Formats: sequence, C-alpha cells, structure tokens
Amino acid sequence: MTPRHPQPPAAHPLSGPLRALAVCTALGGLLLGAAAAPALAASPGGTVRPAAVGEAAPSTVSVIGNGRASQAPDVAVLSVGVEATRPTAKEAMAAQETASAALLDALHRQGVADRDIRTESLSLTPVYSQNARGESKVTGYQAGQTFSVKVRDIDRAGPVMGAVNDATGDAGRINGVTFDVSDPTALRARAREAAHRDAHDKAAHNARLGGRRLGRLVSVSEGESVRPGPSTAPTAPADGGEGAALAPGEIEEHVTVTAVYELL
Repeated sequence: MTPRHPQPPAAHPLSGPLRALAVCTALGGLLLGAAAAPALAASPGGTVRPAAVGEAAPSTVSVIGNGRASQAPDVAVLSVGVEATRPTAKEAMAAQETASAALLDALHRQGVADRDIRTESLSLTPVYSQNARGESKVTGYQAGQTFSVKVRDIDRAGPVMGAVNDATGDAGRINGVTFDVSDPTALRARAREAAHRDAHDKAAHNARLGGRRLGRLVSVSEGESVRPGPSTAPTAPADGGEGAALAPGEIEEHVTVTAVYELL
C-alpha cells in the first residue's frame, strides 16, 4: 500500500500583494460612497428626511410715527420778583428783603401754599456810571430776588399777579407766565397712541406700494416727548391793578416712535 501525502491547499486567485490591494480598494469605495451620500435625519414620525436648512431673514420696513395730543391747562406757573437799587450793598439787600416779604405775604393772602413758592434766583450786583473822562466807578448796588409761583387754579393767575403788583410797587417785577397740566400722563398716552397709529399706517402704505402685506411688529422705540416752551413777557415794573388778562390756550404733547414691521 503506497502512502498518500496530503496535497497543499489551492492558491487563492488573489493572494499576497494583490489581495491586499483589492481589500484597500473595496474599503476606499465604501468610504467614498459614505462621504458623497447626503446627511439624513429622522423626522418625529420616523421618516428619514434631509436635515433642515436655515431660513433667510424676513424682509422688514422701518418707519417713524408722529403723534400729538392737546388739552386745556389746569395750572399756571408765574415768574415774579423784586429789584431794589441803593447806594450801598447793605441798603440794597435790606430793600430787597422788605419787598420780598411783602410779595410773599400777598401770595399767602391769595391762598398760594408755601410748597408752590420757590426762590429761583437771588442777586446783588454793582451799578456803574462813567464820568466825562470815560472812567467807570461804582455808584450803587442792585439787589433782586425771583420767585416761581404755581397757581393751581388758572382763573386765579391774574388776581395773584395783581396782588403782587399792589404789594411791591415799583420794586415788583412780572417776568412771565407758563401754563401746564398738573398730570401729563393721560395726555402723553394719547399722543403715544396717535404715534403708533401713524407708524402702522405708514408701514402698511409702504408694504402696499411694494406689492407686499404687512406682518407683525418686530420692534419699536420711543423718543423723548416734546412740549412747546414757556411763553414769557418782557420784564416790566408792576403798575397796580387787578392783573393782566390771560389766554391759557391748550397744552400740546408730541411723541415720536420708530417702528419696524415684517413684510409678508
């Protein structure tokens, strides 16, 4: 019996370096395919879909709205005072103090409370004169005091000024009067509402002109409210009487807003 020797295994069609090259090529193809595939994400319902792409920012329109509101005033603020000129500073201050005391007493008799009277200024200045040679020298001193007086019943403003005139004589001064509202909150709110309506109307008009529709309000900012300045009369000596006839008119509030709306 002839012994049988085992046969060596058959060689693989791709062996050695060729087999290694084939494996690398196959792996490279898988990696390349993975890189080229789009990113996928599962939706809440389980459907696989492409990942969402960020949306572009919406178009907007920016406008400035102006609003005004007015109402009759209910308070008058008077600027009144006294002045006195004397040869010396001490005498001028003493005369000013006497006239100021008379002014304050007249205000109290008219029912003006202490909380509505405030000293605005107090002054003492030299008075100069020139001689024939053009040289200046002090010939006296002028002392003065100015008060802000709030009259909460504007119908009493005229009589209050008349009382000041009577009490101070030639030393008295009426510097001006300002009318106002004691609580401007409601007036400012009405002006603000008008400004918002104006801004909305302008934005809607711009949207129609551009063939668009007006969307939501994105942002709004408000500027400072504005009122007309006080009306003042020239400084003049008091001349007695019941006081000047006054025309209070109306107080106006002006509000400006800047609004940004979305365009659809």
